[in-house]
Amino acid sequence: MKKERDFLSHLEIYLAKRDGIDKLLKISRYASKFILASSVLPETLILNQRLKSFESSVGVSRKAFRLGKFVQDLNSLRNSNLDSNEEKVLSIIAYGGEGLYFFVEQFIWLTKSGLIDSKYAYRLQKISAWAEFIGYFGSISIKIRDLKVIIEWEKRLKASIEIAMLRGDVFGEEMKEVKKVEEKKLMKKLSIVQDFADGLMALSDIRDGKGFISNPLLLASAGLLSALISTHKNWVSC
Repeated sequence: MKKERDFLSHLEIYLAKRDGIDKLLKISRYASKFILASSVLPETLILNQRLKSFESSVGVSRKAFRLGKFVQDLNSLRNSNLDSNEEKVLSIIAYGGEGLYFFVEQFIWLTKSGLIDSKYAYRLQKISAWAEFIGYFGSISIKIRDLKVIIEWEKRLKASIEIAMLRGDVFGEEMKEVKKVEEKKLMKKLSIVQDFADGLMALSDIRDGKGFISNPLLLASAGLLSALISTHKNWVSC
């Protein structure tokens, strides 16, 4: 029988991963943004200024954790099992867009760090935002397709259980399978919500913070929601 890990052992494994640290930083950053956007703290309060400084610093720190992360998307694209032209196009859009986003983010980090002239920052941020938005468009499309497959799978399992009940057969294994499928369906739905939230923030960057979608409280809420979902996904997977 496999021994279950206790909380501290699980936490150690989680924090040993790049994504684990990155998502905790993401929670910290957008929690700070949420507090600042909600005007809970008076502008004159020293803590308000410290939170702004902290949020900005964490934003730059997170970019350092993305060094080389574009390779992950290249491998995902290379190892994808693509059965149709539609799947090929969506995979190129999803992994290609996200891969370009992570690649460009490396240079944005270098501009923030002072190694590259800051005059290139705006152009790089524009390319990054467009690549990220396009990547999320492809990712959401793929995940919606996956969700439909999972729902059909769940329906077939439940139908087989109903037949087994009518026949008086044992269906314990099928019930376990249904539970796994339901968990998978929930994670897929959460992943889609996360992509929508991140896509909203990318769209705001494309529009240079203009329009109702760029409301600071809305963006902070979207970022915090995305951070919590991704933290949960990474925690469950490690």
